[in-house]
Amino acid sequence: MIVIKTPEEIEKMAHACKIVADILEDLKAFVKPGITTKEIEMFAEEKIILRGGTPAFKGYRGYPASICTSVNNQVIHGIPSRVRLNEGDVLSIDLGVYRDGFYGDGAVTIPVGEVSPLAKKLLKVTEEALYKGIDKATPRNRVSDISSAIENYVEANGFSVVKAFVGHGIGMSLHEEPQVPNFGISGQGPRLKEGMTLAIEPMVNTGGHEVSILDDGWTAVTLDGGLSAHFEHTIAITDGDARILTKI
Repeated sequence: MIVIKTPEEIEKMAHACKIVADILEDLKAFVKPGITTKEIEMFAEEKIILRGGTPAFKGYRGYPASICTSVNNQVIHGIPSRVRLNEGDVLSIDLGVYRDGFYGDGAVTIPVGEVSPLAKKLLKVTEEALYKGIDKATPRNRVSDISSAIENYVEANGFSVVKAFVGHGIGMSLHEEPQVPNFGISGQGPRLKEGMTLAIEPMVNTGGHEVSILDDGWTAVTLDGGLSAHFEHTIAITDGDARILTKI
């Protein structure tokens, strides 16, 4: 069942989402060559708690960390570790916060120092694809209008969208209906209505869309070893353009 939120509930979500947005912005400056993803997790977790939130991912379905840190060919759900980042890496950070009964969820991919032209293009296209999808998040459109806009933009730029993982509804639960794929034919799926809240999150690979899961049971990697990027916003459907709750 798709849960429609009241304006008051969306304002509560906005508080959790503001914490997500602020910390992701802080992390853009904090990430640098030589740092470990475990240090990044500790930095983020401390800030979440100081802001009155709870790390949404820690313990969720058994996930062992407060954030997800996915490096280079890691697509999603990378577990923070003592491995140090190198100049030229790309780091995807997925961060969720629970506060006052509601969740916020967001992700960015950050260049570590100077990165290759291919990596720069990947990050640019993935973030732009997210906004192409958000542009379609208006009343009377359908979920697949978001999906189709993302896929078409990504493929027009020579990359592929991951199909094994999708966006989702969000609110009083971290994952709610409906699913929001990053691929598909427009005009299908549930009709968008004012008060729906969605986490839209394209995951884009330089090579094929196929992924596999590492032995840790969590980390998804590109099957062909290509780079991957991930950007995500939590949005609310309004009577006009979508309201981006996780935007600074």
